[in-house]
Amino acid sequence: MNTDHIREALRSIRYPGFSRDIVSFGLVKDIQIDGSHLRVRLEIQTRDAEIPQQIFKQCHEVLDQLPDFTQVKVDIDIKDPTAQASPAQTGASSIPGVKKIIAVASGKGGVGKSTVSSNLALALAATGAKVGLCDCDLYGPSIAMMFGCHEKPLANEQEEIIPIETHGLKIMSMGLLLEERSPVIVRGPLATRYTQQFLRQVAWGDLDYLILDLPPGTGDIQLTIVQTVALHGAVIVTTPQEVALIDARKAVSMFAKVNVPILGLIENMSWFECDAGKRYHLFGEGGGVREAEKLRVPLLAQIPIQIPISQGGDQGAPVALLDPATHPASAAFHQAARLLCDVR
Repeated sequence: MNTDHIREALRSIRYPGFSRDIVSFGLVKDIQIDGSHLRVRLEIQTRDAEIPQQIFKQCHEVLDQLPDFTQVKVDIDIKDPTAQASPAQTGASSIPGVKKIIAVASGKGGVGKSTVSSNLALALAATGAKVGLCDCDLYGPSIAMMFGCHEKPLANEQEEIIPIETHGLKIMSMGLLLEERSPVIVRGPLATRYTQQFLRQVAWGDLDYLILDLPPGTGDIQLTIVQTVALHGAVIVTTPQEVALIDARKAVSMFAKVNVPILGLIENMSWFECDAGKRYHLFGEGGGVREAEKLRVPLLAQIPIQIPISQGGDQGAPVALLDPATHPASAAFHQAARLLCDVR
């Protein structure tokens, strides 16, 4: 019996309160086999003492039954999720009043990153947190449309832009400053200046979370962001197929080079479920699960393909506003938000 067999056995253990297993969540950090002795090390970030106790008990219930081992040891490192990650980005600093700045990135376009950013921000706000959402995609801003915002932002006496407030969020987007059909034609240095202005010259006020919806790729705007503000971490959005995961890995690599931790991965467009209840994996199956395991980070959610997601984005009412008890896509975003609150 090897480490792959142990990891597969641990998949039967669900994280308390979620349908996802502890392997997919990236909690299993090390597996050591020495003859008939087995040692498993987990890392859990939570403020609930019952969660590690329950996982510890379930691990022993599963592993103690394995016939190849006479001794099983389960070590659990419990970390405080409220501890701030130390900013290591050169020249970066915090935004006054903002506790945590989280980037949502994908490395490529077309994976639904702005949809994820919008719904994740709403789901975080539903936990009682004060949340802001900044659309950093200057060339293809879509956040204003997704929230049905058409009013132009004003400035205060300090010449700071006052963000628009909607659905309990504070939002800022280039789409609020332009006419609907106006293109953004700016060169690199000007794009850098706009990005810095959105982060530094907007009156965000007191926020628990500021979500940054990053543009596709790993270019100038991304580099400007990590050099301008101290990111608490990043959430990577991908779809299940390998062609999307290739670019997601590039985003992960970029954040690693600037010492920004990956807080988790969200797999979008995971499957389509027909009226008969059968699931069709239109873009492949399990890509996000395997990548989260490889990166040893939580898979925060798998978002199904559902009509209310696209309808909500077009009509200015994102799907996370719907009742999670009756809408699976909304439930997935709320699950991601709850887990993200405990990740770090």
